[in-house]
Amino acid sequence: MDITLPDTIRSFLTAHTQRDADTALRSFTPDAVVEDEGRTFRGTEQVLGFLQGGGSEYTYTTELTGAQRIDHEHWVAVNHLEGDFPGGVVDLRYRFTLRDGLIAELSIAP
Repeated sequence: MDITLPDTIRSFLTAHTQRDADTALRSFTPDAVVEDEGRTFRGTEQVLGFLQGGGSEYTYTTELTGAQRIDHEHWVAVNHLEGDFPGGVVDLRYRFTLRDGLIAELSIAP
């Protein structure tokens, strides 16, 4: 797979993998919406809470295994996770909507 993700998405994925919530947050619009595990996080404060807490109780590795450009604003990145969470292995699809070069929406699901 030879798709280059936009800088904003690559920066977010790197910071998120390193659990650097403050750096990851800079990739989002102030009114961003994140959906993960059936929960919705809206705006800077809630998205920061998601970034600080999401998966923090587990230890795992993350590997980007796929990427797809849907159109100019929509992208999908697939991360393969292995760790001590229930099931131990999962491929997660990160569906991004960009607006003005920042992440306006992110939905994470298997």
